[in-house]
Amino acid sequence: MNPASGTHDLIRIARRTMVERGMLPDFSPAALAETAVIKTAPTESSAAIQDLRGLLWSSIDNDESRDLDQIEVAQPLPDGSGAVKILIGVADVDAAVKKGTALDEHAQHNTTSVYTAVEIFPMLPPKLSTDLTSLGEGVDRMALIVEMVVAPDGAPISSNVYRAIVRNHAKLAYNNVAAWLKNEAALPASFSGVHGLDEQLRLQDRVAQTMKDLRHQHGALSLETIEAKAVFDDGTIKDLRPEEKNRAKELIEDFMIAANGATANYLKAKGFPTLRRVVRSPERWQRIVDLAAKLGETLPAMPDVKALEQFLTKRKAADPLRFPDLSLSVIKLLGPGEYVAEFPGESATGHFSLAVKDYSHSTAPNRRFPDLITQRLLKAALSGQSPPYSNDELKALAAHCTLKENDVNKVERQVRKSAAALLLQPRIGEKFDAIVTGASPKGTFVRIVQPPVEGKVMHGFEGLDVGDRVQVKLVGANVDRGLIDFDRI
Repeated sequence: MNPASGTHDLIRIARRTMVERGMLPDFSPAALAETAVIKTAPTESSAAIQDLRGLLWSSIDNDESRDLDQIEVAQPLPDGSGAVKILIGVADVDAAVKKGTALDEHAQHNTTSVYTAVEIFPMLPPKLSTDLTSLGEGVDRMALIVEMVVAPDGAPISSNVYRAIVRNHAKLAYNNVAAWLKNEAALPASFSGVHGLDEQLRLQDRVAQTMKDLRHQHGALSLETIEAKAVFDDGTIKDLRPEEKNRAKELIEDFMIAANGATANYLKAKGFPTLRRVVRSPERWQRIVDLAAKLGETLPAMPDVKALEQFLTKRKAADPLRFPDLSLSVIKLLGPGEYVAEFPGESATGHFSLAVKDYSHSTAPNRRFPDLITQRLLKAALSGQSPPYSNDELKALAAHCTLKENDVNKVERQVRKSAAALLLQPRIGEKFDAIVTGASPKGTFVRIVQPPVEGKVMHGFEGLDVGDRVQVKLVGANVDRGLIDFDRI
């Protein structure tokens, strides 16, 4: 096959891989017909639905994101305790996408939006996910509110869930907010007239930092991997740039982790089943112990999340350049996350990496089907109705969502690999500094420093182990298959 030469080839590869993994790249005529009937954002009037449009809600997401699932606001308690009330508004997607419809069937089949370098395959049609069910700036929208009161040290005091109508007053982007929080840039001029926004963001950041610090004291893992984003110019790939964590991303991450725990606890208190997101205690703990021993560190014989977090923190300080590769190794050894149905009276499996016992996905219903399931459970609990899913349905959905998540990861990974091969294809024969990221009977793999691309060592891999620094020569780049081959120099 002739090597691919542009973004059109990557789009073809993305759509082909979607089909190969049993995903639906397009919406059915029935789903599109249902979408066409929906002309306006859903509204509902009820004494149980609060009007919170006057609060200073804002969203922080990627620059290009329009499928906004959540907005946030913080309120200091007036009692002088230093506690802060955090409100997370989650888009009421169920108000427009009802269980059993063609739209719901498509969402249930794919279970998530698929984000590739060249094309997004949304879980719901853009008319909904980026408009009528999105918490876009300056529009009134229905939402589920997750309310949490947080102590000065970041500990949760109380939480609640209820419905409301909200309005997003400022659509912000991660990079701009992060730079502003670090006093490296001003907030965009368009938000300078939003009175109190600067104080609001500082308060949110302060609370999020205390929540994060407390989570890590309990053993939440400090993991940091390199994810490169393809940069295109007029249809030509120009670069792969690492996407780095920043203060604004951490703010949202910490709020969402807390909200996901609060929704799981709310359903549990109501005697409802829940769809949990779990990472089990790692079966390959001994391999993690061996990995630490090679670096001169000691971990206990049995899985201990606090000890692992202390080891990771120490290694990040000692060798920050190689820390992403160590993180990747640990993530692979921890094993993947999965969805499980949990029923009243059962003991929660928990999320090992986050060091939390009760955890569900609930804050991204435009993008993830498990979150839409949780939203329907919450709304039923709030209205005093029976759960909208039987126990058998929830078990089957949990297994299906886990399976499709693996398919989605493979689609996104395939396109990333093909984009990397496309970028490197003109550079065959060049030499690169690299670090060994994998060494097993399946092969030895390295990641070159710039651009941050991984490939297989075809010759000269004998004696190499994870963490070794080597120099390699690029000898092959197959775009269609997403293969990059190196020889050790």
